[in-house]
Amino acid sequence: MSPQATRIAAYNAAMAAARASLERAEPAVALSQLERAHVLGQRDFMRHGRVHVLMLRAAWALGDGREVRGQLLRLALVPLGHLFRRLPAGNTGRSSVSAFAPMHVPADLKRLLDDGRA
Repeated sequence: MSPQATRIAAYNAAMAAARASLERAEPAVALSQLERAHVLGQRDFMRHGRVHVLMLRAAWALGDGREVRGQLLRLALVPLGHLFRRLPAGNTGRSSVSAFAPMHVPADLKRLLDDGRA
């Protein structure tokens, strides 16, 4: 399997786990899984947007108004981030961190991201 295919498979697994957590009414668990999916899918416009849609659903299920507002803002910023290539590496996509701040990438995710793509 190519490095890109491995990264996409890991993204898909994190998204599936998050959806399952939402179905079990565990939105906080879903958000932590979605943070991983965000780091892995951020380079791809559609995957990036899907993560934020699910983060919005999880925030709504939690009743967390701050996170809901943060996810609405991030959904608006996704196209601009891709257009201007301003995607901060490692950013988890949550409202508790700046949408523009690069963050430390955990070693297991770093291995998946180090596939030669910019």
